Amino acid sequence: MIVLVANIGSTSFKFRLFDMTGERELARGGAERIGSDNASVKVSPQSWTGRVADHGEAIDRCLKMLPDPNVKLNAIGFKAVLGGPISGAVRVDPKVIQTMTDFADIAPAHNPPYVAAMKAFAARLPDVPQVAAFETAFHATIPASRTTYGIPWPWTEAGVRRYGYHGASHKYIAVRTAELLKRDDLRIISCHIGGSSSICAIDHGSSVANSFGTTPQSGLPHNNRVGDFDPYALPKVLPRFGLTFDQALGEMARNGGLLGISGISNDLRDIERAATEGHPRAALATQVLVEAVRHYIGAYLAVLNGADVLVFTGGIGENGCTFRSMVCDRMDYAGIKLDKERNKAQGREMTVSTDDSRVRIMTIPTNEELIVARQTCEVLSKR
Repeated sequence: MIVLVANIGSTSFKFRLFDMTGERELARGGAERIGSDNASVKVSPQSWTGRVADHGEAIDRCLKMLPDPNVKLNAIGFKAVLGGPISGAVRVDPKVIQTMTDFADIAPAHNPPYVAAMKAFAARLPDVPQVAAFETAFHATIPASRTTYGIPWPWTEAGVRRYGYHGASHKYIAVRTAELLKRDDLRIISCHIGGSSSICAIDHGSSVANSFGTTPQSGLPHNNRVGDFDPYALPKVLPRFGLTFDQALGEMARNGGLLGISGISNDLRDIERAATEGHPRAALATQVLVEAVRHYIGAYLAVLNGADVLVFTGGIGENGCTFRSMVCDRMDYAGIKLDKERNKAQGREMTVSTDDSRVRIMTIPTNEELIVARQTCEVLSKR
Protein backbone atom coordinates (compact mmCIF):
# COMPACT_ATOMS: atom_id res chain seq x y z
CA MET A 1 0.00 0.00 0.00
CA ILE A 2 1.31 3.45 -0.97
CA VAL A 3 0.38 5.98 1.73
CA LEU A 4 0.94 9.74 1.68
CA VAL A 5 1.02 11.23 5.18
CA ALA A 6 0.16 14.92 5.37
CA ASN A 7 1.23 17.29 8.14
CA ILE A 8 -0.62 20.59 7.78
CA GLY A 9 0.00 24.04 9.22
CA SER A 10 -1.80 27.31 8.63
CA THR A 11 0.76 28.30 5.97
CA SER A 12 2.55 24.99 5.42
CA PHE A 13 2.06 21.55 3.92
CA LYS A 14 4.54 18.77 4.61
CA PHE A 15 4.31 15.17 3.53
CA ARG A 16 6.08 11.84 3.48
CA LEU A 17 5.28 9.06 1.03
CA PHE A 18 5.59 5.46 2.19
CA ASP A 19 5.49 2.08 0.53
CA MET A 20 4.11 0.18 3.50
CA THR A 21 5.52 -3.07 2.15
CA GLY A 22 8.64 -2.87 4.25
CA GLU A 23 7.69 0.63 5.48
CA ARG A 24 10.02 2.19 2.94
CA GLU A 25 10.02 5.97 2.46
CA LEU A 26 9.66 6.89 -1.21
CA ALA A 27 9.68 10.68 -0.97
CA ARG A 28 9.26 13.64 1.33
CA GLY A 29 8.74 17.36 0.88
CA GLY A 30 6.26 20.16 1.23
CA ALA A 31 5.51 23.83 0.90
CA GLU A 32 6.06 26.77 3.26
CA ARG A 33 4.68 30.31 3.32
CA ILE A 34 1.51 29.25 1.52
CA GLY A 35 -0.56 32.30 0.55
CA SER A 36 2.46 34.45 -0.21
CA ASP A 37 4.34 35.43 -3.36
CA ASN A 38 7.58 33.86 -2.11
CA ALA A 39 6.33 30.44 -1.07
CA SER A 40 8.87 27.63 -1.28
CA VAL A 41 8.06 24.12 -2.50
CA LYS A 42 10.60 21.33 -2.05
CA VAL A 43 10.37 17.69 -3.05
CA SER A 44 13.90 16.33 -3.02
CA PRO A 45 15.86 16.90 -5.15
CA GLN A 46 13.67 19.60 -6.71
CA SER A 47 12.75 23.02 -5.30
CA TRP A 48 10.64 25.93 -6.52
CA THR A 49 9.84 29.44 -5.26
CA GLY A 50 6.92 31.64 -6.23
CA ARG A 51 3.23 32.36 -5.66
CA VAL A 52 1.22 29.60 -3.98
CA ALA A 53 -2.33 30.75 -3.34
CA ASP A 54 -3.62 28.02 -1.03
CA HIS A 55 -3.14 24.46 0.24
CA GLY A 56 -4.75 23.07 -2.90
CA GLU A 57 -2.13 24.65 -5.13
CA ALA A 58 0.63 23.49 -2.77
CA ILE A 59 -0.68 19.92 -3.03
CA ASP A 60 -0.77 20.16 -6.84
CA ARG A 61 2.82 21.33 -7.06
CA CYS A 62 4.11 18.69 -4.62
CA LEU A 63 2.37 15.83 -6.45
CA LYS A 64 3.80 16.99 -9.79
CA MET A 65 7.31 17.12 -8.30
CA LEU A 66 7.30 13.56 -6.96
CA PRO A 67 10.26 11.47 -8.21
CA ASP A 68 7.63 9.27 -9.87
CA PRO A 69 4.64 11.56 -10.63
CA ASN A 70 2.71 8.53 -11.91
CA VAL A 71 2.84 6.72 -8.58
CA LYS A 72 -0.61 5.49 -7.57
CA LEU A 73 -1.64 6.56 -4.08
CA ASN A 74 -3.69 4.01 -2.16
CA ALA A 75 -4.43 6.22 0.84
CA ILE A 76 -3.83 9.60 2.44
CA GLY A 77 -3.24 9.81 6.19
CA PHE A 78 -3.52 13.06 8.14
CA LYS A 79 -1.73 13.78 11.42
CA ALA A 80 -4.93 15.44 12.59
CA VAL A 81 -5.09 17.29 15.89
CA LEU A 82 -8.51 17.48 17.53
CA GLY A 83 -11.78 15.75 16.71
CA GLY A 84 -13.51 16.41 20.02
CA PRO A 85 -15.60 13.27 20.67
CA ILE A 86 -13.95 11.53 17.70
CA SER A 87 -10.62 10.00 18.62
CA GLY A 88 -8.30 7.35 17.30
CA ALA A 89 -7.79 6.86 13.56
CA VAL A 90 -10.94 7.07 11.45
CA ARG A 91 -11.96 7.26 7.80
CA VAL A 92 -12.53 10.88 6.79
CA ASP A 93 -16.17 11.52 5.91
CA PRO A 94 -18.53 14.53 6.10
CA LYS A 95 -19.17 13.86 9.81
CA VAL A 96 -15.44 13.97 10.62
CA ILE A 97 -14.95 17.18 8.65
CA GLN A 98 -17.97 18.81 10.30
CA THR A 99 -16.80 17.81 13.78
CA MET A 100 -13.32 19.18 13.13
CA THR A 101 -14.94 22.40 11.92
CA ASP A 102 -17.09 22.56 15.07
CA PHE A 103 -13.94 22.27 17.23
CA ALA A 104 -11.95 24.84 15.26
CA ASP A 105 -12.43 27.33 18.10
CA ILE A 106 -10.38 25.05 20.35
CA ALA A 107 -7.71 24.30 17.73
CA PRO A 108 -7.79 27.44 15.55
CA ALA A 109 -4.25 27.05 14.23
CA HIS A 110 -4.72 23.41 13.28
CA ASN A 111 -8.26 22.29 12.40
CA PRO A 112 -9.10 24.84 9.66
CA PRO A 113 -6.00 24.11 7.52
CA TYR A 114 -6.50 20.35 7.97
CA VAL A 115 -10.12 20.62 6.83
CA ALA A 116 -9.00 22.72 3.85
CA ALA A 117 -6.37 20.12 2.91
CA MET A 118 -8.82 17.22 3.24
CA LYS A 119 -11.23 18.98 0.90
CA ALA A 120 -8.42 19.84 -1.52
CA PHE A 121 -7.20 16.24 -1.69
CA ALA A 122 -10.77 14.97 -2.11
CA ALA A 123 -11.29 17.33 -5.06
CA ARG A 124 -8.10 16.18 -6.75
CA LEU A 125 -8.08 12.50 -5.79
CA PRO A 126 -11.73 11.60 -5.11
CA ASP A 127 -11.12 7.85 -5.28
CA VAL A 128 -8.26 7.81 -2.76
CA PRO A 129 -9.49 7.12 0.81
CA GLN A 130 -8.45 9.49 3.57
CA VAL A 131 -7.79 8.65 7.23
CA ALA A 132 -7.55 11.14 10.10
CA ALA A 133 -5.29 9.95 12.92
CA PHE A 134 -6.04 12.26 15.82
CA GLU A 135 -3.19 13.23 18.15
CA THR A 136 -5.41 12.81 21.20
CA ALA A 137 -5.83 9.04 20.71
CA PHE A 138 -2.59 7.93 22.38
CA HIS A 139 -3.63 9.79 25.53
CA ALA A 140 -6.97 8.01 25.99
CA THR A 141 -5.27 5.88 28.67
CA ILE A 142 -4.59 8.86 30.96
CA PRO A 143 -6.74 8.51 34.10
CA ALA A 144 -9.53 11.01 34.71
CA SER A 145 -7.74 12.29 37.82
CA ARG A 146 -5.13 13.81 35.48
CA THR A 147 -7.49 15.07 32.76
CA THR A 148 -10.18 16.72 34.88
CA TYR A 149 -10.04 20.44 35.70
CA GLY A 150 -11.42 21.98 38.89
CA ILE A 151 -14.19 23.71 36.91
CA PRO A 152 -18.00 23.69 37.24
CA TRP A 153 -19.09 20.14 36.41
CA PRO A 154 -21.34 21.11 33.47
CA TRP A 155 -18.21 22.49 31.76
CA THR A 156 -16.56 19.11 32.19
CA GLU A 157 -19.63 17.40 30.74
CA ALA A 158 -19.39 19.78 27.77
CA GLY A 159 -15.94 18.37 26.96
CA VAL A 160 -13.57 20.81 28.69
CA ARG A 161 -10.71 18.60 29.90
CA ARG A 162 -7.05 17.86 29.29
CA TYR A 163 -6.84 16.01 25.97
CA GLY A 164 -3.10 15.75 25.35
CA TYR A 165 -1.50 16.11 21.93
CA HIS A 166 1.61 15.03 19.98
CA GLY A 167 0.19 11.53 20.33
CA ALA A 168 1.85 10.14 17.20
CA SER A 169 5.27 11.38 18.30
CA HIS A 170 5.01 10.08 21.86
CA LYS A 171 3.63 6.75 20.62
CA TYR A 172 6.59 6.40 18.27
CA ILE A 173 8.97 7.11 21.15
CA ALA A 174 7.21 4.47 23.28
CA VAL A 175 7.43 1.86 20.52
CA ARG A 176 10.95 2.68 19.37
CA THR A 177 12.44 2.86 22.87
CA ALA A 178 10.96 -0.54 23.69
CA GLU A 179 12.47 -1.93 20.47
CA LEU A 180 15.90 -0.47 21.16
CA LEU A 181 16.07 -1.62 24.79
CA LYS A 182 14.14 -4.86 24.22
CA ARG A 183 11.75 -4.15 27.09
CA ASP A 184 8.01 -3.52 27.15
CA ASP A 185 7.80 -2.55 30.83
CA LEU A 186 9.64 0.78 30.60
CA ARG A 187 8.76 3.97 32.46
CA ILE A 188 9.55 6.67 29.89
CA ILE A 189 9.47 10.45 30.09
CA SER A 190 9.23 11.62 26.49
CA CYS A 191 10.24 15.23 25.81
CA HIS A 192 9.04 16.42 22.39
CA ILE A 193 10.63 19.86 22.19
CA GLY A 194 10.41 21.88 18.98
CA GLY A 195 8.24 24.61 17.52
CA SER A 196 5.45 23.00 19.51
CA SER A 197 6.46 21.18 22.68
CA SER A 198 5.07 18.69 25.17
CA ILE A 199 6.14 16.17 27.81
CA CYS A 200 4.54 12.75 28.16
CA ALA A 201 4.75 10.13 30.91
CA ILE A 202 4.61 6.61 29.43
CA ASP A 203 4.18 3.43 31.47
CA HIS A 204 4.38 0.00 29.79
CA GLY A 205 3.80 1.66 26.40
CA SER A 206 0.72 3.66 27.47
CA SER A 207 0.39 7.39 28.03
CA VAL A 208 -0.44 8.21 31.65
CA ALA A 209 0.11 12.01 31.60
CA ASN A 210 0.71 14.78 29.06
CA SER A 211 1.55 18.45 29.50
CA PHE A 212 -1.05 19.74 27.02
CA GLY A 213 -4.50 20.77 28.23
CA THR A 214 -7.77 21.36 26.40
CA THR A 215 -6.05 23.08 23.48
CA PRO A 216 -2.68 22.86 21.72
CA GLN A 217 -2.02 26.40 22.96
CA SER A 218 -1.36 25.15 26.51
CA GLY A 219 1.34 23.37 28.52
CA LEU A 220 4.97 24.31 27.85
CA PRO A 221 5.77 27.67 26.22
CA HIS A 222 5.93 27.02 22.46
CA ASN A 223 7.71 28.92 19.71
CA ASN A 224 5.05 31.65 19.56
CA ARG A 225 2.19 30.19 21.62
CA VAL A 226 1.88 31.16 25.24
CA GLY A 227 1.57 27.77 26.95
CA ASP A 228 0.04 27.67 30.44
CA PHE A 229 -1.37 31.03 31.47
CA ASP A 230 -3.67 32.27 34.25
CA PRO A 231 -6.96 33.39 32.59
CA TYR A 232 -7.67 35.70 35.53
CA ALA A 233 -4.88 37.96 34.24
CA LEU A 234 -6.96 38.90 31.21
CA PRO A 235 -9.16 41.52 32.95
CA LYS A 236 -5.95 43.46 33.61
CA VAL A 237 -4.53 42.97 30.13
CA LEU A 238 -7.57 43.83 28.00
CA PRO A 239 -8.25 47.42 29.09
CA ARG A 240 -4.56 48.28 29.49
CA PHE A 241 -3.75 47.40 25.88
CA GLY A 242 -7.15 48.10 24.36
CA LEU A 243 -7.73 44.52 23.29
CA THR A 244 -10.90 42.53 22.84
CA PHE A 245 -10.99 38.99 24.18
CA ASP A 246 -10.52 37.54 20.67
CA GLN A 247 -7.62 39.90 19.99
CA ALA A 248 -5.94 38.80 23.22
CA LEU A 249 -6.32 35.13 22.21
CA GLY A 250 -4.71 35.98 18.88
CA GLU A 251 -1.80 37.71 20.59
CA MET A 252 -1.22 34.71 22.84
CA ALA A 253 -1.36 32.33 19.87
CA ARG A 254 0.92 34.34 17.55
CA ASN A 255 3.15 36.57 19.68
CA GLY A 256 3.60 34.60 22.88
CA GLY A 257 5.98 31.81 23.87
CA LEU A 258 9.66 32.11 23.05
CA LEU A 259 8.96 34.95 20.61
CA GLY A 260 7.00 36.91 23.19
CA ILE A 261 9.65 36.59 25.89
CA SER A 262 12.73 37.12 23.75
CA GLY A 263 11.32 39.74 21.37
CA ILE A 264 13.83 38.37 18.85
CA SER A 265 12.66 35.13 17.28
CA ASN A 266 10.54 32.03 17.75
CA ASP A 267 13.55 29.86 16.84
CA LEU A 268 15.57 28.69 19.83
CA ARG A 269 18.76 28.67 17.75
CA ASP A 270 18.44 32.41 17.15
CA ILE A 271 17.53 32.96 20.78
CA GLU A 272 20.52 31.01 22.12
CA ARG A 273 22.82 32.93 19.78
CA ALA A 274 21.45 36.24 21.05
CA ALA A 275 21.78 35.05 24.66
CA THR A 276 25.49 34.35 24.17
CA GLU A 277 25.80 37.92 22.86
CA GLY A 278 24.37 39.27 26.09
CA HIS A 279 20.69 39.79 25.19
CA PRO A 280 18.91 39.47 28.58
CA ARG A 281 15.43 38.62 27.26
CA ALA A 282 16.88 35.94 24.98
CA ALA A 283 18.60 34.36 27.96
CA LEU A 284 15.35 34.58 29.92
CA ALA A 285 13.36 32.87 27.13
CA THR A 286 15.76 29.93 27.15
CA GLN A 287 15.62 29.68 30.94
CA VAL A 288 11.80 29.80 30.96
CA LEU A 289 11.56 26.86 28.55
CA VAL A 290 14.17 24.89 30.47
CA GLU A 291 12.40 25.47 33.79
CA ALA A 292 9.05 24.43 32.30
CA VAL A 293 10.54 21.18 30.98
CA ARG A 294 12.22 20.47 34.33
CA HIS A 295 8.91 21.16 36.09
CA TYR A 296 7.10 18.48 34.09
CA ILE A 297 9.96 15.99 34.34
CA GLY A 298 9.80 16.35 38.12
CA ALA A 299 6.03 15.90 38.10
CA TYR A 300 6.22 12.82 35.91
CA LEU A 301 8.93 11.24 38.05
CA ALA A 302 6.26 11.33 40.75
CA VAL A 303 3.56 9.97 38.41
CA LEU A 304 5.77 7.06 37.28
CA ASN A 305 7.48 6.45 40.65
CA GLY A 306 10.80 7.15 38.97
CA ALA A 307 11.84 6.59 35.36
CA ASP A 308 13.86 4.13 33.32
CA VAL A 309 14.40 6.34 30.30
CA LEU A 310 14.35 10.09 29.58
CA VAL A 311 13.99 10.68 25.84
CA PHE A 312 14.58 13.94 23.96
CA THR A 313 12.93 14.26 20.55
CA GLY A 314 11.63 17.01 18.25
CA GLY A 315 13.82 19.60 16.54
CA ILE A 316 15.16 21.11 19.78
CA GLY A 317 15.18 17.87 21.75
CA GLU A 318 17.14 15.98 19.09
CA ASN A 319 19.63 18.73 18.24
CA GLY A 320 19.80 21.06 21.25
CA CYS A 321 22.96 19.95 23.04
CA THR A 322 23.07 23.06 25.27
CA PHE A 323 19.36 22.82 25.94
CA ARG A 324 19.60 19.17 27.05
CA SER A 325 22.52 20.03 29.29
CA MET A 326 20.53 22.82 30.98
CA VAL A 327 17.50 20.56 31.50
CA CYS A 328 19.53 17.75 33.06
CA ASP A 329 21.68 19.99 35.27
CA ARG A 330 21.48 19.16 38.98
CA MET A 331 19.12 16.21 38.47
CA ASP A 332 21.48 13.55 39.75
CA TYR A 333 19.17 13.25 42.81
CA ALA A 334 16.76 11.49 40.41
CA GLY A 335 19.49 9.37 38.84
CA ILE A 336 19.70 11.59 35.74
CA LYS A 337 23.33 12.13 34.71
CA LEU A 338 24.26 13.49 31.28
CA ASP A 339 27.57 12.62 29.62
CA LYS A 340 29.13 15.78 28.17
CA GLU A 341 30.84 14.03 25.25
CA ARG A 342 27.92 11.81 24.30
CA ASN A 343 25.60 14.80 24.55
CA LYS A 344 27.28 16.31 21.49
CA ALA A 345 25.19 13.91 19.40
CA GLN A 346 22.60 15.53 17.15
CA GLY A 347 19.70 14.13 15.16
CA ARG A 348 20.35 10.42 15.71
CA GLU A 349 19.46 7.59 18.05
CA MET A 350 21.96 7.80 20.85
CA THR A 351 22.37 7.20 24.57
CA VAL A 352 23.76 10.42 26.04
CA SER A 353 23.77 9.54 29.74
CA THR A 354 26.76 8.44 31.78
CA ASP A 355 27.35 4.74 32.41
CA ASP A 356 26.37 5.13 36.07
CA SER A 357 23.16 7.11 35.41
CA ARG A 358 20.18 5.23 36.89
CA VAL A 359 17.99 6.80 34.20
CA ARG A 360 19.09 6.21 30.63
CA ILE A 361 18.99 9.50 28.68
CA MET A 362 18.44 9.11 24.93
CA THR A 363 17.99 11.18 21.81
CA ILE A 364 15.58 9.56 19.33
CA PRO A 365 14.43 11.35 16.17
CA THR A 366 10.67 11.03 16.10
CA ASN A 367 8.73 9.55 13.19
CA GLU A 368 5.13 10.70 13.58
CA GLU A 369 4.41 10.10 9.92
CA LEU A 370 5.25 6.40 10.15
CA ILE A 371 2.83 5.98 13.05
CA VAL A 372 0.10 7.73 11.03
CA ALA A 373 0.86 5.56 7.99
CA ARG A 374 0.53 2.42 10.12
CA GLN A 375 -2.76 3.66 11.58
CA THR A 376 -4.03 4.46 8.10
CA CYS A 377 -3.32 0.91 6.93
CA GLU A 378 -5.03 -0.53 10.01
CA VAL A 379 -8.20 1.49 9.43
CA LEU A 380 -8.46 0.60 5.76
CA SER A 381 -7.64 -3.09 6.31
CA LYS A 382 -10.57 -3.36 8.72
CA ARG A 383 -12.88 -2.06 6.02
